[in-house]
Parts: sequence; structure tokens; C-alpha cells
Amino acid sequence: MKLLIVEDDPSLQSALYRGFHKLGFLADAASDGEEALDLFFSNNYALVVLDLNIPILQGMDVLSKIREENKDIPVLILSARSELEDKIEGLDRGANDYLAKPFHFAELEARVRALLRRNFKTGDSVIEIGNIKVDTSARKLFVSGKELELAKKEYRIIEHLCLRRGETVSATEIIESIWETDAEHVHEALKVHICNLRKKIPEGFIRNRRGLGYYVE
Repeated sequence: MKLLIVEDDPSLQSALYRGFHKLGFLADAASDGEEALDLFFSNNYALVVLDLNIPILQGMDVLSKIREENKDIPVLILSARSELEDKIEGLDRGANDYLAKPFHFAELEARVRALLRRNFKTGDSVIEIGNIKVDTSARKLFVSGKELELAKKEYRIIEHLCLRRGETVSATEIIESIWETDAEHVHEALKVHICNLRKKIPEGFIRNRRGLGYYVE
């Protein structure tokens, strides 16, 4: 999963980049509004973290340009402007959330994950990847037209990965989305479910990047 971080403070930009990378996210970073739009229109992002006080083109104007092109991508505003009027303007312009500086990274992470979970529930109800079809409305998985019997957790894991196809999803992110806890024993349960899934679906469909997470092509 790839994020766009728009922040002109070098130290904060670097901290955000490293923090999200450690969580298993890919990220691009921009220091001004013009660079942000160049990156946005040249890449596919899952979410934008947007500072308002940036040079060349202000954050509110960047937000408006993003919304002209894409109504659905989650945008989280980070800003030293903590007045109610600023928050209202940001949300009215199309932001999905607004976090005032200074903030704790843990809170930013939680808000980003909440926005991403919300956004994954939108879109087409049927996902087809090769001979595998996931019907997210009926919550069923088909291989070459034949429905597979899956445990509830197995289905939710494969659905989550297929919704994020092509992206590496960390074990922690899968767990927080499905179990809503990060207890140590749940990590072992995830490994068991992944192992069971691999026995039921075509070989090589679920892959992993060592130390980063799981993905499907």
C-alpha cells in the first residue's frame, strides 16, 4: 500500500516517512503543493497525508485539485491550524479527517488505518484475479468457478489481501483489521490460517515478503 505524505518540515517529513515504512507502508513524500500534485497525478495512492501550510500551492488548494480528480481517496489533513473554522473548511473541501499538530504518531497511525479500512469497503463487490473470484457481498471465494469452503477468518484474510492486490500487507495490519487486537497469540493464529489457505487455493497465490508481510499479485 502506498501513501503520499505532503509535509514541508524536513524533520517531520522524514519521521513520517520512516514511521509508515516501519509499519509496512510504501510512501512518497512532497515538500510543496506543486510537487504533491505532480506525484499525485503520476501515481496510485491509497491515502494522502496533507499538511496545510506548504509553499508554492497551499494545502487547501492541493486538496481541491485532488478532489476534482478523485472523490474517493482518503485525505487526512495535518496542520498547526487547530481552530474550529480551519477544521470545518478542511472537511468542507473534502478532507476525511483532520489532526492538529503536535500529535502522537500512534494516533495518526490509528486514524490512517481507520480511513483505509473504511475505504476498502467501497468499490466493486466482485474481485477477479486469474481463476480466483472473491464475491465481497456474498462473502464467498471461487476457484475456477467452484466455491471453496472457508472458515470465517480464512475468508476475511483472503478478501483483505485481494482488496489490496499488488500491495504488501503487514501481519499487524491484517490482524488489526480482522481480529482488532495485536496480541502475540493472534500472530500465530494468522500464520495457521495462511497455511490452511495455501492448501486450499492455487499454489503461489498468497506470497510473502520476508519481514514485511503478505501479498497477492
